[in-house]
Amino acid sequence: MPSTPSAKKMMRVAERRREQNKPVRSAARTWVKKVEQLIFAGDIAQAQEDVKKAYQALDKAAKKRVFHPNKAARYKSRLMRKLNAILAPSA
Repeated sequence: MPSTPSAKKMMRVAERRREQNKPVRSAARTWVKKVEQLIFAGDIAQAQEDVKKAYQALDKAAKKRVFHPNKAARYKSRLMRKLNAILAPSA
């Protein structure tokens, strides 16, 4: 446990920030998971629709520094790679 007043305050601030970041992080992860499930289920049309929402959620999380910008880019890259892998044989 922190002993100095400044350390106690930083602990309170960190907890408050964690609570504020939780819904943003959760939304981004939920959209990514939803799109991945749609891709593996074969629902390509809906996956293409929802990948835009996943991108928005990831960009919002990166902008608010909930995710590091490179982490958001990595998520987006992996998501698009999975989607393109399904689209390529049908094209």
